[in-house]
Amino acid sequence: MNAQLSARESSPVSLGDWIITLIVLAIPIVGLVMLFVWGFSSGTHPSKQNYCRATLILALVALVLVFMFAIMGGFAALFAMHNMGGASL
Repeated sequence: MNAQLSARESSPVSLGDWIITLIVLAIPIVGLVMLFVWGFSSGTHPSKQNYCRATLILALVALVLVFMFAIMGGFAALFAMHNMGGASL
């Protein structure tokens, strides 16, 4: 078992497997589900597993940044409307 695991870890992921991976990840909801499946499954190749985990981390960072900018934009719009006399806090 240990020899099979080290052979799987040392062999590269094929070009065809990467192409299929990227096509699957491009499908909106299926891609998100597969990121979690491939990222946290023990049977996934380590390089594909690391790629999926890194993609999930970057997506989370992007989501947090979008949320923060939306909140700041809302406060800026409310402040601008308050200064023009159109809204009250």
